[in-house]
Amino acid sequence: MDPALNPYAPGAGTPPPELTGRAQLLENARIALTRTRNGLPTKSFVLVGLRGVGKTVLLNRVEDQAREAGYLTSLIEAHEEKSLPALLLPELRRILLGLDRGEQIEATVKRGIRVLKSFTKGLKVTLGDVEIGLDIDPETGVADSGDLEADLPALFLAIGEAARARKTAVAIIIDELQYLSEIEFSALIMALHKIAQKGLPLILVGAGLPQVVGLAGRSKSYAERLFDYPEIGPLSEADAATALAEPAERAGLTFTAEALASIYAQTRGYPYFLQEWGYQAWNLAVPPTIDAALIERATQASISRLDEGFFRVRFDRLTPREKDYMRAMALLGPGPHRSGEIAEKLTASVRTVAPVRSSLINKGMIYSPAHGDTGFTVPLFDQYLRRVM
Repeated sequence: MDPALNPYAPGAGTPPPELTGRAQLLENARIALTRTRNGLPTKSFVLVGLRGVGKTVLLNRVEDQAREAGYLTSLIEAHEEKSLPALLLPELRRILLGLDRGEQIEATVKRGIRVLKSFTKGLKVTLGDVEIGLDIDPETGVADSGDLEADLPALFLAIGEAARARKTAVAIIIDELQYLSEIEFSALIMALHKIAQKGLPLILVGAGLPQVVGLAGRSKSYAERLFDYPEIGPLSEADAATALAEPAERAGLTFTAEALASIYAQTRGYPYFLQEWGYQAWNLAVPPTIDAALIERATQASISRLDEGFFRVRFDRLTPREKDYMRAMALLGPGPHRSGEIAEKLTASVRTVAPVRSSLINKGMIYSPAHGDTGFTVPLFDQYLRRVM
């Protein structure tokens, strides 16, 4: 088949040609957005799952839903090298100026811009040479203390009040939440707590690796009352078959049952890998059928490309000690594994390797599904490490 017409989309956040198995989650998101828009009590929500399950794709779809419902939206990606205020500032500025809409500014919108200026001044966050907004003074005494846990709630309140005055709503969407510090997550939780108390039309939608649930709990004990944490996992075999077969059938190609079963066994239903196998199968296919023999060739091509890109990019950013820790995990199998077992493989004590483990968690490479357990955040990573060791 012509690679130029290949519908499959193995990429970071790239929407697949057929989004299957997520209908209930998207319906729950629609309900939450509608309730928030109408000022009804609603929990914000954070999608939780490993790499490659499609969290970013879902965040983009939720943003589309929010825009269709009349929201002003902001979608940002947290990372290790930038603080939460620095990430939020340009987006919140854009939202507040969007509330202006070129009309005479209402008092609440004007106040929101002043509070944003105060927030910027208090936390010494800059946008280079970009001005925050209109030529107005900061709101003295509000969100200007330099304490993020005090200032961010005040800023969110001002934005929520401005949105309500304009009879609209705001959705702040943050990917990779696990990279926030405990102080940053605490400030975010406190801000949403204030929003909930006032019934303002502002919702947070986030996504992160499994450790984000523990991060939220450590940041504030009442976090579970403000958030739902829907788990995003691999697709069922039936949904995986639909994700692969539907795009092919539109082009006159048919996967045999054996071919679909072979792909599912290799990918374990993880959406990213399903798209990779579908992509390679399409490029190798001779109509009208994709059979198990062709999938054997597609598997070789898929693994080669994953090893050179998806897996290697993550492995190359690790220190030598971190690589040794990951190799020890791989020798034990897919996991999760007890920390003591990993330390034993390294012929070291748990205490000695604890800093390495913490560093890998901070980098998003591993997580702790239960106390003392350690698992890979990237599915099939143990197989990659055994191939390259």
